[in-house]
Amino acid sequence: MLYQSTRGGDAGRSFEDVLLAGLAPDGGLYLPAEWPELSADDWRALRNRPWAEVARAVMEPYMGGFLGGEELAALIEEAAAEFGHPAVTPLEQLDGNLWLLELFHGPTLAFKDVAMQMLARLMDAALERRDAHVTIIGATSGDTGSAAIEAFRHSRRASIFILHPHGRVSEVQRRQMTTVDAPNVHNIAIEGDFDDCQALVKAMFNDAPFRERMKLAGVNSINWGRILAQIVYYATSALALGAPDRAVSFTVPTGNFGDIFAGYAAKRMGLPIKRLVIATNVNDILHRALTTGRYEVTGVTATTSPSMDIQVSSNFERLLFDMMERDAAGLKRLMDSLAQSGAFTIPEAALEAMRTLFDSGRTDEEAVIETIRRIYAETGELVDPHTAVGLHVAMEKASPEAAMISLATAHPAKFPDAVDRASGQRPALPQRLAHIMEAKEYLTVLPDDLEQVEAFIEGNAGA
Repeated sequence: MLYQSTRGGDAGRSFEDVLLAGLAPDGGLYLPAEWPELSADDWRALRNRPWAEVARAVMEPYMGGFLGGEELAALIEEAAAEFGHPAVTPLEQLDGNLWLLELFHGPTLAFKDVAMQMLARLMDAALERRDAHVTIIGATSGDTGSAAIEAFRHSRRASIFILHPHGRVSEVQRRQMTTVDAPNVHNIAIEGDFDDCQALVKAMFNDAPFRERMKLAGVNSINWGRILAQIVYYATSALALGAPDRAVSFTVPTGNFGDIFAGYAAKRMGLPIKRLVIATNVNDILHRALTTGRYEVTGVTATTSPSMDIQVSSNFERLLFDMMERDAAGLKRLMDSLAQSGAFTIPEAALEAMRTLFDSGRTDEEAVIETIRRIYAETGELVDPHTAVGLHVAMEKASPEAAMISLATAHPAKFPDAVDRASGQRPALPQRLAHIMEAKEYLTVLPDDLEQVEAFIEGNAGA
């Protein structure tokens, strides 16, 4: 299994190469040169099997012999053991045709734990093989940073620097990052929004001398290893509801498009997914793009679902590349237009191809509050605002043709104020995390300035 860049400047890379690189040297994102497929019988054989066994069957075809089967199985078992539910990502039925996929049973109570716990172990294995060290940099709008820090805090092979928008993540999200006291962990609060943080990370990766000097590696959803690990819960949930002999649909609250792209990858592997529904909050660039064909950046509006307060959805590039029949030159023209004017028009054939696979919906703040209230009143389930975005759209798009699985991406206790305001119930943090509300915080506030951020990283990497 070899990988190529969406922008055509890099190809023939191994899984180990793309795992450690994150972003391709030409600024593109890596994709497998071809999609592996499992037959209907292969999928049937995975029904009722443990989560770790399904994970191995899904992930191994992408790795090209990177790890032996037993070594990979051991890493997956280790990652699964970090979760507080034996099913790792259990399903909860809300009504006759609507299911909630609970992705918040990991150590930081967010769906990103699923990928990050696996990614840290895969990267450490690759670094041990190469006797190498890396500097991990990432941008977070909330959950990625805490999940990455928790996963890499014990690494002997990586220093980690996480940028978050100063004052624009919830207190629980911030404290999950900033209360970690480890010599290889560094929190940077950027005076700007998430897109500013993400732009700084991309600029550092595109600064070739800095990238080489610091041995940069990325753990944001641009890293293919993240996407790969997320494919697993699409498989386990669909199998639990009867796949491959029963099609299911998924609704995914998403800003950066990484989580739902994993669903697309699962479909390309032969999993019978009827529809993939993009759910956005008022920062609705993805919904507008699918509806109008125009991908156009506007201002970011702060909401109660801050992890989705994004305008530049990095992983959308991967879908465009596939929908444009892997025309790297054409894709690069679109990305150049985005950089120059903040917009591009999706080619008509690619847009029609997207619309055969995807649907979308938008949720405003009033609907988020009403959905949290309604779900609690009707089912007794407390859901966080991001999950509520997904559920609001899922209830609009559900049909009797296929079971609808809506992704619950964060524990409600990560956003207690919003949940309390909507439901009258204040969710408590699990006991294992209660200490963070009183613990000392470690962070550095920096301006949105590439030179200053690079200087800080260079001065602290390996410290």
